[in-house]
Amino acid sequence: MFGNKFRLGRLAFFIAILAVALLQTTAGAVTQSIHILTVDGTIVPVIADYIDRGVSQAEDENAAAVIIELNTPGGLLGSTEQIVQKIMNADVPVIVYVSPKAAWAASAGTFITFSGHIAAMTPGTTIGAAHPVSGGGQEIPEDQMKKITEFSAKWMKTIAEERGRNLEEAQLAVTESKSFTDIDALNLNLIDLRADNLQSLISEINGRKVKLASGAEVTLDTSDYELTRNEMSTIERFLHAISDPNIAYILLSIGTIGIIAELYNPGMFFPGIIGVISLLIAFYSLGVLDANLGGILLIVLAFALFIAEMFTSTFGILTAGGIASLVLGSLLLFPGRIPLFQINPWLIAGSAIFITAVFAFIIQRVIKAQHSQSTTGWEELIGKPARVEVALAPEGMVLFRGERWKAISESGRVEPKEEVIITRMDNLKLYVTKKQGGK
Repeated sequence: MFGNKFRLGRLAFFIAILAVALLQTTAGAVTQSIHILTVDGTIVPVIADYIDRGVSQAEDENAAAVIIELNTPGGLLGSTEQIVQKIMNADVPVIVYVSPKAAWAASAGTFITFSGHIAAMTPGTTIGAAHPVSGGGQEIPEDQMKKITEFSAKWMKTIAEERGRNLEEAQLAVTESKSFTDIDALNLNLIDLRADNLQSLISEINGRKVKLASGAEVTLDTSDYELTRNEMSTIERFLHAISDPNIAYILLSIGTIGIIAELYNPGMFFPGIIGVISLLIAFYSLGVLDANLGGILLIVLAFALFIAEMFTSTFGILTAGGIASLVLGSLLLFPGRIPLFQINPWLIAGSAIFITAVFAFIIQRVIKAQHSQSTTGWEELIGKPARVEVALAPEGMVLFRGERWKAISESGRVEPKEEVIITRMDNLKLYVTKKQGGK
């Protein structure tokens, strides 16, 4: 009797352990991880890096799928190619979802959407208009543009064929810049489904089969899932924000004004630091956007002329040349581009007017100071100390009572920041000697 009870106890204990193990296994097998990436804005290198990172992380974590929520007016061809290649060769199912309502996947967004294992759109969204445009800021000859268009159309055909989409209509998005509503795209077999929201999309892809680049066929199981939102990092969001022609141009203007302020009033440091940082970020952004080299060189020339104006007495001649070079360079930065990659003309005009006003103020102050000094008589300047701004070798520039003067050393070379004594003045030039007793 006791033997039977002992055997029954052991059997019950074994069944309990087996049940717990089965429950844990079942729970672990049912819960699926779905990674969400969000792209909202132009397709530039930082977006390509973000998607590359997001898809790679999903692969490493054996996620059930990656969903890319897409809303873009288009972007750069190189970045688009990188994204499409990553999606087409992914070892995890990638669903591209044009969302939210009223969003669009134009130009580059069309290639990205069609490359997904599953393409979906929210009701009220649009896709298409994928005709190529100038990629380097210059006008493309008609015969060369024809070749680029043919290449893009064939690339679109390859993507559509691989994903089983309508080849003819997909190519029309390139050759004729044709656009499609979500209903049109579904009826023409350009996308796989329409979904009102993310939860609806996840429900509808349940049970669908997709073929990965490795040749493996995967059946999506989203009966039970957990979402993992893989957002852009702070640095990625910052780089994406400045990858805009207008933002780059604003930074360019801030940088110019900051450096001018520092040169006009040395020792403030803050304007100079802000100016240099703004210029570096602006030139990074222009480089990312493939700005025209000729336009960049003209803007650099404008900076050189502005700086030269600070150390010469041309009374505005160099400033006028700098403004002309700045405006011309600004117009040449992105010629022939679509509005997405063009600088607002009003922004160019506003920057030119503001910089002109700044230099008009500086020139007026210089003229007033020099006239004031000449009317009071140069005799009272004798014996007064001044600080060297530009090395006297023997001619350079000194700072006297907050104003810059051309100066000639009568006692050999004098380095910047050394103090000198004014001995006389001739034709608005100060003649100075080294201050006795050191710097």
